[in-house]
Order: sequence, then structure tokens, then C-alpha cells
Amino acid sequence: MDVIRKDNGKQGVFLAIEDGIELGEMTYVWGGDDKIIIDHTGVRPEYEGQGVGQSLFHSAVNFAREEKIKIVPVCAFAIAMFRRAPENKDVLVN
Repeated sequence: MDVIRKDNGKQGVFLAIEDGIELGEMTYVWGGDDKIIIDHTGVRPEYEGQGVGQSLFHSAVNFAREEKIKIVPVCAFAIAMFRRAPENKDVLVN
């Protein structure tokens, strides 16, 4: 599975793709120059429970670290992932 990011400067998406099939997505909007707001995570039902959402989340965290930005999670999945993985709180907005 590959995760790619598309961004138009105002909003973006991380897409999980395997063999040309989109397995899931995590969408965000920019909240200024220094943070993204994750507003939705969705995985196709037939791929749920296979780590797709986690891969999307880790891609978002890695992106935030690389760009030295913060994440504001508003979707339930992203909020839950930050609670489960305290090692990623360095990119969480205080």
C-alpha cells in the first residue's frame, strides 16, 4: 500500500492506494501556515481493520514533522489515534 498526498494550498488529502484501488482517505484543511486540521478519515468497508487508517494517520504525522507544522484533529479517528499513540503528541496542537 502506498500513501500519497494531494494539496492545493487550502486543503489536502492523504490517499491510501494499492494496485490502483483507493482504499481510504484522510482529508484536511490548512489552518494558517503552521497547522492542518484533519476533518475526515474514511476507509472502504472491505479494507477496514487492515491498518489503512493507521497508515494514513502515520503519513499525516510524518508530513507534520517534516514540515514543522502541527495537527488539529477534529475527526473521531484522528482524535482516537492521538490518544492511543502519545509518542505522536509532538505534532498535536496544544
